[in-house]
Amino acid sequence: MALREVQKIAEEKLWPMNQGLTLTGSAMKFGDFMREKYRKSYLPLLSKSTQDSYEAHISKYLEPRFGHMCLRELHRETLQEYFSSMAGQQSYPTISKIRDVLSSILRAAVDVEYLNKNPMEGIRLPPDKRARRPKPTITPEQFANLVQIVPEPYATMIFVAVWTGLRVSELIGLRWRCIHADSITIEERYFRGDWSVPKTDASAATIGVDPEVIARLLRLTTLSVEVRAGRAIRKHKLVKSGAPDDLVFQSVQTGEPMNDQNVLKRHVKPAARKLGLPFVNWQCFRTSHATWLVASGADPKSVQTQMRHSRISTTMEIYAQSVASSQRRALQQLSAFASGGPAAHQMTPMDLDLDFSEPTDEKDPRSNSRSKTFQIN
Repeated sequence: MALREVQKIAEEKLWPMNQGLTLTGSAMKFGDFMREKYRKSYLPLLSKSTQDSYEAHISKYLEPRFGHMCLRELHRETLQEYFSSMAGQQSYPTISKIRDVLSSILRAAVDVEYLNKNPMEGIRLPPDKRARRPKPTITPEQFANLVQIVPEPYATMIFVAVWTGLRVSELIGLRWRCIHADSITIEERYFRGDWSVPKTDASAATIGVDPEVIARLLRLTTLSVEVRAGRAIRKHKLVKSGAPDDLVFQSVQTGEPMNDQNVLKRHVKPAARKLGLPFVNWQCFRTSHATWLVASGADPKSVQTQMRHSRISTTMEIYAQSVASSQRRALQQLSAFASGGPAAHQMTPMDLDLDFSEPTDEKDPRSNSRSKTFQIN
């Protein structure tokens, strides 16, 4: 080719870079970026459980598909085709998690100035076709039966979880300095080997609790349990040390932080199955707390404060499940109203605050006729 023609092609190739539309770092392979940048500088900033989840999805889905491609080749059209192709092949939670992981990686590429913008912005996922099921809750009677057959200190963990709405990570990370006469302060959380601050700013708060909850916690300091060790039986205090910085719920044998999965699998789940409640888990206790508050007539703002949610919509749409008895009362009230029972009365314009007085005639600019306006206040 002639030199002039070659120079013209080179200018066309370099023009996006010279104009700042394409960055030189975008030539790095996705797999290399993962190894040299993301895993070293960004992944360690996440919680341990999130790191494990991200690594699993990166190894199984993202590196096999995009590892050989340059970052600049991951444009929106390519990514949209990738997620659209998953319809019917992967479950919606898996697709959603892959989206979150890939978006986190490409945000990091923007952060180090290898990309100008995150191509994941605006990506649409296949529709979620799962049946909409309410989050499971337990009734006060089921709760009372469960607490009776679960051994200590796990029965008290359940008791506190239901009556306070604490997340299990906050429950395990609770220290004695956080227990007050009529309240509990949430300062930190512990989740499977990882200490961290509460989930959100709103989660780090002091909530009011019933005196019975405080009494139940203090009762732990007086209890001991017997644990079989081979042929011998050893006695362990449930609270080995009650100093302000010590944990409220301590591992029975070592006094270390508990493992939520072990407690659920070994003690809570077996007891719940005996009662015909196979769905019971830690999330169920928190949901039950919100649902009971709503069913008892608590106003939504108070429920949000107790649940420590940043948005009230999270409280009412996700955690506060509908209660059949409350629905029945509402239907009975509607029936009484429609049938003209004692609770009903004939509706009049006064009830709706309607103003049917004729206002001053106004000229309608669109016609020669005069219009009259009626107001609903």
